[in-house]
Amino acid sequence: MLEIMLAGGWLMLPILLCSVIAVAIIIERFLALRSSRVMPAAVPGQVKQWSQQHELDAKHIEQLRRSSPLGQVLAAALDNRDRGREIIKEAVEDTGRHVVHELERFLNTLGTIAGMSPLLGLLGTVVGMIKVFSAIMVEGVGDPNELAGGISEALITTAAGLTVAIPAYFFYRYFRGLVRAYVLQMEQEALTLIHTIEQGGRRRRQA
Repeated sequence: MLEIMLAGGWLMLPILLCSVIAVAIIIERFLALRSSRVMPAAVPGQVKQWSQQHELDAKHIEQLRRSSPLGQVLAAALDNRDRGREIIKEAVEDTGRHVVHELERFLNTLGTIAGMSPLLGLLGTVVGMIKVFSAIMVEGVGDPNELAGGISEALITTAAGLTVAIPAYFFYRYFRGLVRAYVLQMEQEALTLIHTIEQGGRRRRQA
């Protein structure tokens, strides 16, 4: 492996750096985007229980906000539960934008690595081919085996760049899709909560 790295030239260094950063981001996002962390199943039930027991005070709402990204969205609705539906929706949407930004953290970097790694590999190949043809101009074709070896060394960077880019792009798309799925679920939970708040308000007015 070390011989291959050395054969690829100095452009193997930024490609290697990209691979290390990509692996770190993938591991971090796998941990951060776990369903149990983003969308804890117990949160909606907990909110319903607090509502039934008339415990939706500032302390419990703050506890909800700190619990998870879903909790942040639901807490925004509860903070404005005594206001109109449009104000509640606006508060939920504003909080949702901040939550999405946090969920997508580092994904732009991962996408950049996916797009940049093949270009670094291609640049390494071009530089290597220039060296090969420069040698031909100076020394002639010479030994075909050595020429083939030089070309293979020039192609190492392209192979390395693609090896980094393909999994990076795959996980970039996977995490983006996962975030979108979470956002849809949060919107559904928030709409359900808003509907429940409206029903509670109508019952209080009728009483």
